[in-house]
Amino acid sequence: MTVKNDSKKVQPGGGPVHRRSFLGGSVAAAVAAVSIGATQASAADRKAAPTAAAGGTSASGLRAGAGKAVIEIPSSLLPLDGFTTVHDDLYVRILLLESGSRRVALVVLDMTSIGSDGVAALRKIVTDAAGVESADIIVTVTHTFSTPHVNPGSAANSPFMKQVSQAASTAVAAAVKALQPALVGFGTGKCDVNVNRDVLTADGWWLGTGESGTSDKSVGVTRFDDTAGNPIAILVNYAVQSSVMLDSVMANGDHPVTADLAGAAVAHIEKQYGDDTVGFFLVGACGDQSPAFRSKRYTIDKDKKWSQTDAADAGWLLLTVQGERLGTEAVRVSQTVKTTAAATLDLVTDSVTVDAVTMGRPTGPVKTYTFTPNGTADVPIWVLRIGAGVFAGVAPELSASTGLSIKKRSPFPHTAVLSMLDGGAKSMADSISYARITYEAVNSTYAQGSAEKVAAKIDDMLDSLRG
Repeated sequence: MTVKNDSKKVQPGGGPVHRRSFLGGSVAAAVAAVSIGATQASAADRKAAPTAAAGGTSASGLRAGAGKAVIEIPSSLLPLDGFTTVHDDLYVRILLLESGSRRVALVVLDMTSIGSDGVAALRKIVTDAAGVESADIIVTVTHTFSTPHVNPGSAANSPFMKQVSQAASTAVAAAVKALQPALVGFGTGKCDVNVNRDVLTADGWWLGTGESGTSDKSVGVTRFDDTAGNPIAILVNYAVQSSVMLDSVMANGDHPVTADLAGAAVAHIEKQYGDDTVGFFLVGACGDQSPAFRSKRYTIDKDKKWSQTDAADAGWLLLTVQGERLGTEAVRVSQTVKTTAAATLDLVTDSVTVDAVTMGRPTGPVKTYTFTPNGTADVPIWVLRIGAGVFAGVAPELSASTGLSIKKRSPFPHTAVLSMLDGGAKSMADSISYARITYEAVNSTYAQGSAEKVAAKIDDMLDSLRG
């Protein structure tokens, strides 16, 4: 439904805030907030929450409801965080799922990242409106870089965050109203819109289009239908950053807000199915994955020297075509999905402790770099099971090779790997990135080996869930 270096522990993401270095704030604080919220949310609170009018009540079996709302950015807020105009709308999309007494919510924001206080504010909105315990609310972002940041510490009271919260309130109300008996099905396609962004230059590894690098081209599609077979929600999982228009400035000097690739793909899906279907983009293992064609792009010459060019206004065609291509494949797969009843709904969380390093500020390629130990960090892990499908994810941006490894070892026929949960965090690169000294390795607070440790933990969790 659409409505307009010691034993200390340090949290990744410390230090000064920059557009490409701040992602998500304190995950540890967010997990603490979840734990507190889960303790405070009692069974009586849930019984007092609004129930759906559509479809009646159900003691068992899957129920689903979806809603979305525009994050309004009035002209009075512009310029905002360097953005001067709005090219296309940002949305909050919310999916409610219920089976028996268990209710889970998925909140997807068209944003780069959001700090822990912002995440906590959104969880409270969903808990109050839908009776979902805080620990059962997954908050994630589509990771479009062309949106204002919600900086940690003042998020809940900032004017932009107030607009986000208002949209979340509208979206969750629509999802509650739409909650009804549902069927679910899964499918997988393939789309060549992403590319590995690590390339070898004369000065070391840098950003570009690494055609021979590892990339996950699979498009995971999850479709929820009502009992008559009409789509309620379509979830798309794809490993790419939404960065077609990243840092691109128009001929007139404008720097526009846009939902970018994720927004364009989902807009195509929703156009095909109509107002009663809500599309969701779930960003996959995207740490080293960018759109194949970007407006402000890096190029490498025959001598392996790099440069950067901005297509400016012409970049919108690149965005439209790639978004349409990804959306078209998602729709094609959706049309082949057979939805069935599924009573299994489970959300489990755990964490793994990894070594931390001091995050660098890469401005260009280097051939030598010292990764400085900086204690340890706890990495929370979320695994959502819906019938035969499972969604496993973390806050940091995983590399494509890590995502592919998790999928390969998973005992579930449909496995979606997610990055940017709980508001997002900086990259967690695979081991080869540290040997190469890539952007992802330097611009990280996680030490070499962290990704492999997290992947092994996820594999164990999936095995336990499967039984």
